[in-house]
Amino acid sequence: MALFDDILSGNWVTGLAIGVGAVIILPLAAPVLRPLAKAGIKGGILAYQGAAELIEGIGDLVAEAVAETERETSASALEGAAQATGKSRPQRGRG
Repeated sequence: MALFDDILSGNWVTGLAIGVGAVIILPLAAPVLRPLAKAGIKGGILAYQGAAELIEGIGDLVAEAVAETERETSASALEGAAQATGKSRPQRGRG
């Protein structure tokens, strides 16, 4: 933090040194930093796609559970209605 305090307090020599250093080092570091940045971006994309697939899989699981619950609920409702009326469970028509 002392470096930033020196720059902000008016020490122009430090600011000039940082500026000149950036101008000299940035072109030298760019060939190394560019592939690293690309690799980081690719990793982020792959992580995003993996998370999307995971969430989609969870959504499918929830949909299956809801469908099974609805089938079980309707089947038990039919059995309860049949017991209440004293009739046997109605047969489904074949089509």
